[in-house]
Parts: sequence; C-alpha cells; structure tokens
Amino acid sequence: MYFTNRETPYRFLGNLHTFSLFHLVGAIMDIGSLTQLVRTNRGLSDVDKKKFQCVYELCDIDQKGFLSREDLKTAVVMLFGYKPSKSETDALMGPAQETNSPGLSVEMFVSLMGRKLSSEDQYLKTRHIFNALDVHCRGFLKLEDYIGAFGKVAPLLPQRTVLEAFS
Repeated sequence: MYFTNRETPYRFLGNLHTFSLFHLVGAIMDIGSLTQLVRTNRGLSDVDKKKFQCVYELCDIDQKGFLSREDLKTAVVMLFGYKPSKSETDALMGPAQETNSPGLSVEMFVSLMGRKLSSEDQYLKTRHIFNALDVHCRGFLKLEDYIGAFGKVAPLLPQRTVLEAFS
C-alpha cells in the first residue's frame, strides 16, 4: 500500500503532535540503518527469533504455554504497531485450530511472525515518517521541516544534535 504525500497514513500513530520522542528518534535511527532497508529478501535472523520469543513470553501472561486470540492481538500490536482485524486474527490462529490446540505454541508463533515480517513492506515505516515530517506536502524535506518536528517532540534537544541527525 503506497501513500501519496497528500494522504494521511496514520491510523495508530496519530498526527505529528502526538508523536513521542521515542517514536521519532527510533524512526530516524531506523532510517539511518540503510542495510536493513536495502535487503529485498528478508530472512528470519536469530535476533528476530529472540524478539518473537520475548514478545511471546510477555503476552503469555498466565504462562499457559500458548497464546489465545487476545494474546495474539496484543503480540501483533507489540511487534507491528497495529491491531489485527478479525479475519487476520482468524488466519493467524489457523495453525492452532488445525492441530486442535487451544492457542499458538511458541514455535507456531515464531514461524507465523517470521512469515509476516518477511512479507511486510520494507519501506512502509520510512514513508510514514517522511509524511509526518513533510507537513507542507511538498514531496521533499527541508531542514526547517526537520527542525520543526524535533522542536515539537523534543524541544530541549540541542540544535547541534538535530543538525547532525539531519546530515
């Protein structure tokens, strides 16, 4: 799904005013790591697997050994930043239903989230960040846009740091 510079892609983040410093700085750090953006065929790394396992453990609050539908929704929000629809949740719960399990085991969860991660648009997050910074819908960013965004979410951040992040 592609967004033009006039569309608002924020269903869950809200507008720039509700962007937290954590989101903005984290997003800029993500943009800076071009090695992740260049990969076209994303494989499941050990770091990804550990991240999925950690989220699994956090969402399996009662330590039942499986994730229920509600636990799965929470896990998807933690990993991908959005609440899955009923049909997506049904599709994700499919492997558990096929094996007559009460929920998703850690192995099923890691496998499903790995497939979901590899099918995710690698530039979507970058487009969201760009559109948040492009407040005048020009299709490009000026230093003033960048300074203005940091001024709203991190007013105490030194100007020098903002300038270093921009260049």
